[in-house]
Amino acid sequence: MYKKGQQVQQEFGTQVMKVVGFEPDLIENVITEWEDEEGTIVKGKFMESQLLPAEDELEKQ
Repeated sequence: MYKKGQQVQQEFGTQVMKVVGFEPDLIENVITEWEDEEGTIVKGKFMESQLLPAEDELEKQ
């Protein structure tokens, strides 16, 4: 389970996102946000299994 404020990214993605909330009754229950190239804050929902902690990914590289 992820925690609010934790940095995550998709398994095959490079975009680092911050966990901002959860919706426990939904399959896509992890709510994230990130800033795009133009400075717009974008929110997305993901299944927990689609995400990895960003710190672990950086250590692998």
